[in-house]
Amino acid sequence: MDETNKAAAAQAGRPDAAEHPSAPPRILTWPVTAWALWDWGSAAFNAVITTFVFTVYITSDAFGPGAESTLGWVLAGAGVLIALFAPITGQSADRAGRRTLWLTVNTLLVVIASAGLFFVQPAPEYLWLGLLLLAGGNIAFEFASVNYNAMLNEISTASTVGRVSGLGWGLGYIGGIVLLLMVYFGLINPDVGVFGITSEDGMDVRVTMLLCAAWTLIFSLPVILTIRDKPRNTARRTANPGLIESYRLLFRTIADLWRADRNTVFFLIASAVFRDGLAGVFTFGGVIAAGVFGFSAGQVIIFGVVANVVAGVATIAFGALDDRLGPKRVIMLSLTCMIIAGTLIFFLQSGGTTVFWVLGLILCIFVGPAQSASRTFLARLIPAGREGEVFGLYATTGRAVSFMAPAAFSTAILIGATLTGQTRDEAQYWGILGIILVLLIGLLLLVRVRPHDHHDTALEQPPITG
Repeated sequence: MDETNKAAAAQAGRPDAAEHPSAPPRILTWPVTAWALWDWGSAAFNAVITTFVFTVYITSDAFGPGAESTLGWVLAGAGVLIALFAPITGQSADRAGRRTLWLTVNTLLVVIASAGLFFVQPAPEYLWLGLLLLAGGNIAFEFASVNYNAMLNEISTASTVGRVSGLGWGLGYIGGIVLLLMVYFGLINPDVGVFGITSEDGMDVRVTMLLCAAWTLIFSLPVILTIRDKPRNTARRTANPGLIESYRLLFRTIADLWRADRNTVFFLIASAVFRDGLAGVFTFGGVIAAGVFGFSAGQVIIFGVVANVVAGVATIAFGALDDRLGPKRVIMLSLTCMIIAGTLIFFLQSGGTTVFWVLGLILCIFVGPAQSASRTFLARLIPAGREGEVFGLYATTGRAVSFMAPAAFSTAILIGATLTGQTRDEAQYWGILGIILVLLIGLLLLVRVRPHDHHDTALEQPPITG
């Protein structure tokens, strides 16, 4: 093999391929590891804040009646704001080539919002402060994810994209395990935690929020310092458009994509719906465990640790199936199993904690693989040369319906309370049906999407290796 081909193989992260063309590609390059560590760091916001600790805290009796329903509506409002402004942030980063810059900015906003939750004391007058900070953190987190997901094609190839994506999601869950264990044994479970911290005035939870902020910051630094923005030709740069012009560009992109590849448009619509349902499972999982099945704050965290073990292992394992069998099969299997498990949770909710332990963990097996496979499905569908544009659209369409799961959750509770004569707190288990409905709609929309071979060209460029 000549020196040019050897260099190309090494640049692609496959040094062995230079001498052994049949050797499997190397997955764990430093750029892949640095990229995946952002997912590890994001566990602080996903697992601790929005799922197992802060949302349980903010919906407790200390914040007044109906807090869980208010949480749903506030998060729905955050989803609407994300849908409105995602076109501006996504298109701006893509045009200017400032993907890492905007990942940095929005990650720092997540850190600030997380730290701000320290000031939310357990009293009704602090409810809206907590909800607004939580909503702001969600908005910044989603904007950061736009740029993070778009980096996938820069660090993977057609034969490794499933495993690279699965590694990121899997590390996110495993990071959640480590952080939840630290929080549980260091702050939540002991009567007197580290540094003499107790549960008085919610201090154990509030200090946990500071720990989450530090965790997110530390593990975001590797990707920020490793994957640098590529300089763009200044002659190709255009002025940043306003909101109306951004939507004109968005609709133009959709029209162009519809003419060139309707299959990708169908997937964007389907994934927007079922991804919001997947987010709803984690957002409201801890709330349901505490409010419906009587889990204590400590029990919710223990469940969260086990759930993240199951989800992390399953996501990494399913990454290999993604590369072998294709992401659509992984997604459809995952959504089907989740719908069945969620339905059983609703009908068996009087069965106590054992029901949630068994069926909740079944749900967790399939959430991560569905999320990861969705990301790789799009990477395989994107026509060559349109990666950044379509991943921005992926985020925009997803956020355009990000109100669905929170709104469906809260609406289902209201319907349940009306039909049964229960209070909203007593009818909280009806919210499960709202999440299931969103997952079912997404599954039905996905049926007509056909996988094809765009990934052979979209992912043919050598990945970043340093």
